[in-house]
Amino acid sequence: MASSMSINVLFSFIVLFSASCAVSYTIQDQFYQCITLHSDRSIPFSTAFFTPTSNATSFDSVLNSTALNLRCLEPPRQKPLLIFTALIESDVQAAVMCAKELKIQLRVRSGGHDYEGISFTSALGRSVPFILLDFAKLRAIKVDIEDNSAWVQAGATIGEVFYRISEKSKIHGYPAGLCTSLGIGGHITGGAYGPMMRKYGLGADNVVDARIVDASGRVLDRALMGEDLFWAIRGGGGGSFGIILAWKLRLVPVPSTVTVFTVPKTLETGATKLLNKWQHVAHKIDEDLFIRVVITTVNSTEGKKTVQTAYQALFLGRTDRLLEVMNHSFPELGLTRKDCVEMSWIQSVIYIAGFPSNTKPEFLLRGKSLFPAVYFKAKSDFLYVPVPETGLVGMWKKFLQEDSPIMIWNPYGGMMGKISESSIPFPHRKGVICMIQYLTPWTEGDMKTADKHISWIREFYEYMGTFASKFPREAYVNYRDLDLGMNKNANPTFLEASVWGKKYFKNNYDRLVVVKCKVDPDNFFWHEQSLPILPFKFGQDGKSLIH
Repeated sequence: MASSMSINVLFSFIVLFSASCAVSYTIQDQFYQCITLHSDRSIPFSTAFFTPTSNATSFDSVLNSTALNLRCLEPPRQKPLLIFTALIESDVQAAVMCAKELKIQLRVRSGGHDYEGISFTSALGRSVPFILLDFAKLRAIKVDIEDNSAWVQAGATIGEVFYRISEKSKIHGYPAGLCTSLGIGGHITGGAYGPMMRKYGLGADNVVDARIVDASGRVLDRALMGEDLFWAIRGGGGGSFGIILAWKLRLVPVPSTVTVFTVPKTLETGATKLLNKWQHVAHKIDEDLFIRVVITTVNSTEGKKTVQTAYQALFLGRTDRLLEVMNHSFPELGLTRKDCVEMSWIQSVIYIAGFPSNTKPEFLLRGKSLFPAVYFKAKSDFLYVPVPETGLVGMWKKFLQEDSPIMIWNPYGGMMGKISESSIPFPHRKGVICMIQYLTPWTEGDMKTADKHISWIREFYEYMGTFASKFPREAYVNYRDLDLGMNKNANPTFLEASVWGKKYFKNNYDRLVVVKCKVDPDNFFWHEQSLPILPFKFGQDGKSLIH
């Protein structure tokens, strides 16, 4: 067996060396040959490999298939030289080994929801060609109700995960995102918040094991990777430490019946005073209750443009107790029994995601959104102090200047305030009132239109800086924002990367960099906002050694 492996390795070297010397052998050719040599089985090119030259129509279809933000598919964004769709987990190991042999960058896509698209395109231009490893076929889910757990491959969407859990039990759930087409691989690497976060914390707080391919092509579980790396991958951002193959999730109890409601208020019906009050109670209210505020522009009854604040909620219980909680803590909303709808937890997933009321849970197995992709730019903030009414009035004025702006205010408190900032890399915990997402979408693909909307959101973000967290002004890594700063090449300094790293991770940034240096000292895994390596490495005793 050993001599056979040696012959294969030697043959691989000869083929690759010969290919590098021949003009007719492109990087795509060399990568395919390398994968074939490293794979346990034959992989027909047409079923798993897509290039813009050999099968352009399929290439575009696969690349665009899960892209959330069309802005990331337009010039000057660089597209991959080749897309490799992994069919089994050992394909991921082969992809790492071959990308290293060919000295080409590897990017990985699980769901395609990266707000800046850096999981499947590059903002670095043609100077950094790359290959895209697509996880669309790696989406197996195995639920074990007796163990209160589920193993989930990284290509599965959270909607698929939710459905498979509900298929086995009506009283188990998982506290992850609100958008059901999110790929769970990347979702958890950023933290993974959702409507049960005030009760159970983040999705990343409820992961008990993982399998990851490291920079050497090894598959590591929690025991093999060690606690430092296991800590880092749960909220430390994707694309810095390795490639997630699968997560082992800890399931949480949910009632057989939950209650939801949506109550809209416009400026003409008291939206300003009500949002001011919400800021004082939403993070302190019963932890079974999650009330977010979705803010948009609509036409008023008089036909003029106005602001609408929609109070959308999930309550882990029935209507009677919900009304008691609301009448005690937030009577200003004026919630009535007719506003409340009782349903199962899986039905509430569909409700919160904004699907039509007649959508069947089985729709979640499609792993797709009902809504078309658009061009957009997004940003995020965290509030520790309420925005005063005067600040809200100024905010509305600027908000109404944009065509179709969206803000979503997500309440914190409850379990989120009880978990330490350093428990996992996600640091936004005690004292946070809410997280705000700002988003401006548009449908035209020209640069002039994009510049107009991006300029607006930057100005709006600047205005909100008066009220947002400071030193640093915090941001959510899963709402990636390249305006915060980006790596221009594979060798950013600690200080350069800290400009955005401290905003995402606060004091956890330092520990994340140390872990990065230990597990990927050659910086194989890098992108526009990956963690940097230091100009020294760590020995077996944990002490630093100068290069």
